Amino acid sequence: MTTHSPALPQSTRLTGQPVAPSRSAPLGASVVEGGVNFSLFSRTATKVELLLFDREDDATPAQIIPIDPVTNRTYHYWHQFVPGLKSGQLYAYRVAGPMDPSRGLRFDPEKVLLDPYGKSVVIPSTYDRAAAGMPGDNTATAMKNAVVDGSEYDWEGDQPLCRPASRTIIYEMHVRGFTQNPNSNVDAKKRGTYAGVIEKIPYLKDLGITAVELLPVFQFDAFDAPLGKTNYWGYAPIAFFAPHAAYSSDQSPLGPINEIRDMVKALHRSGIEVILDVVFNHTAEGNERGPTLSLRGIDNTAYYILERGQWYANYTGCGNTLNANHPIVRRMIVDSLKYWVREMHVDGFRFDLASILSRDGRGYPLPNPPVLWDIESDPELAGTKLLAEAWDAAGLYQVGSFVGDAWREWNGRFRDDVREFYRGEPGSVRRFADRILGSPEIYGHKGREMEQSVNFVTCHDGFTLNDLVSYNEKHNEANGESNRDGANDNRSWNCGAEGPSDDPVVERLRTKQIKNFLTTTMLSLGIPMITMGDEVRRTQLGNNNAYCQDNELSWFDWSLLETHAEIHRFVKLLCARRVMRSVEHEQQRTSLVQLLTEAEQSWHGVKLNQPDWSDGSHSVALFARLRSDQLYFHLIFNSYWEPLQFELPPVTEGPWRRWIDTALVPPEDISSWEEAPVVTSEVYHAAPRSVVLLISGRL
Repeated sequence: MTTHSPALPQSTRLTGQPVAPSRSAPLGASVVEGGVNFSLFSRTATKVELLLFDREDDATPAQIIPIDPVTNRTYHYWHQFVPGLKSGQLYAYRVAGPMDPSRGLRFDPEKVLLDPYGKSVVIPSTYDRAAAGMPGDNTATAMKNAVVDGSEYDWEGDQPLCRPASRTIIYEMHVRGFTQNPNSNVDAKKRGTYAGVIEKIPYLKDLGITAVELLPVFQFDAFDAPLGKTNYWGYAPIAFFAPHAAYSSDQSPLGPINEIRDMVKALHRSGIEVILDVVFNHTAEGNERGPTLSLRGIDNTAYYILERGQWYANYTGCGNTLNANHPIVRRMIVDSLKYWVREMHVDGFRFDLASILSRDGRGYPLPNPPVLWDIESDPELAGTKLLAEAWDAAGLYQVGSFVGDAWREWNGRFRDDVREFYRGEPGSVRRFADRILGSPEIYGHKGREMEQSVNFVTCHDGFTLNDLVSYNEKHNEANGESNRDGANDNRSWNCGAEGPSDDPVVERLRTKQIKNFLTTTMLSLGIPMITMGDEVRRTQLGNNNAYCQDNELSWFDWSLLETHAEIHRFVKLLCARRVMRSVEHEQQRTSLVQLLTEAEQSWHGVKLNQPDWSDGSHSVALFARLRSDQLYFHLIFNSYWEPLQFELPPVTEGPWRRWIDTALVPPEDISSWEEAPVVTSEVYHAAPRSVVLLISGRL
């Protein structure tokens, strides 16, 4: 779609380069009185040109403004004021300097470059990623920026919600994949967009989650994928301040900004926080054979970690690695985060491959990485949720040792140990028990609250929950890499048949295992996270690396809401009791969070006070008592392939009642607390591979 920007003022066209005061701060394009101020950092450039465009697919700029290196360069900041320009004006840069890869210098004055601080990116219909990596002028096929005046939007009093971590349930979802399927019943023009998410907010609210964690919504290069595939997940950023334009139903230069703000505002009105999955570890420019889109052509040695002066360090598995602890890059990262909090009202961030942010300019891990402390200590970010994927693709694994006081971590060991327990791995019971209590073995040395651990069994990367119990092996043939891509260590179990099965015995076992995983995730101390579609058994047919599958394999299939209503109901009731609803009278009642964190606890086995921690054990029971409310619960985990009889502790505040038994069919599998049936026996018969939760006392 061709988009027209506001016409350049006649005085600017006729007089050439305008003579006007300009400033080095702030970086990027800023609407000020009388026009727009532009500022760009480049230490080693010898020439910078500001390009102004009328249309996104113009083969030549409407005007080229050389930035005077004497009058309009302060320190290493090249700046230019252009009178008469307004929000919506299209622009980009050309930057000249030495082409000397042996010294890490890769300037190409023929390439049109995006502003690292650009707040809007427009993509021509003729966009050609390959042209940005070959000799020659790529103006007609290059992405451009649009000037943005953020003050024009009416937030109507909206602010980030600042929900306590202890009352948070995260739902990891993909903006496009959530509503792109035609059976979403979202208006055709809004499918796969921020506006489409707005239409489905009632579903999210009814499900009971309290935060959406969105896969990358920074502008990314969807063509950064091999074999002509699409980079569907979005882990290929090209702009850290601009929302991804393709997720907007409004394709005008400012449309994506307003639409993502509408989405955030609407989610907040329903009490749902917005957490962004952010990628500050690499860009879509790839390695030395990749395209020149922005940072490479502006100041390559500052923005990237280079080996032997010229080769791109690849701690990400994506071709390059941002030099996150370089002062300029540090500032850009922090400025980006503050922009998304201040101007877009987001509530938190999940940092992809966050351990890379602890590496210095040579790639060595730092004990106190400046950028991580900058993020944590910035007053504008105080109260913002900071979630770290505390590892990288080069073997650095920092789960339990990530620096700082405010960072919470994706607990990859929770995922692995819970999977192992439920597939019956020997020696897993002790680790499993530790994960249930917030992983004190991992985090106890820090003296931190339980919510440092983000507990999950599945995420976008790997099997869906349905596939975790349906496949022993990955099936990634659709990706075109002969099934070589994706993780080989999945710790999955297909329950007796590989792939879809019409055997009712296999299907009941799979349903039970799914409920076991969901119950464990939601009852464990920490912040629970579930993945989009797991609540209705979404499948990727065994594909555990669907990053390039922008099709029904990855999209939410809304017909599953009826097909697997049993699982959907189960998740709703788990969520409701985990945090309680935001209704005044219900807030006075005990939530699972309160019960789990404040109760006295003791471990048991099939016999009271005799937990079996041996390698051959496949079961354990947890008893907890909340003295203040005279409330008790007994939680039985049986991953053994035969039924077991568990002795029940005596209680004085009424009989035991059964709230959950994953082996039972609906509605007996999970009840409301008030309707939980009485257990009259002194023992409980736990079916093979099941989870049971008994409650007693004031409900």
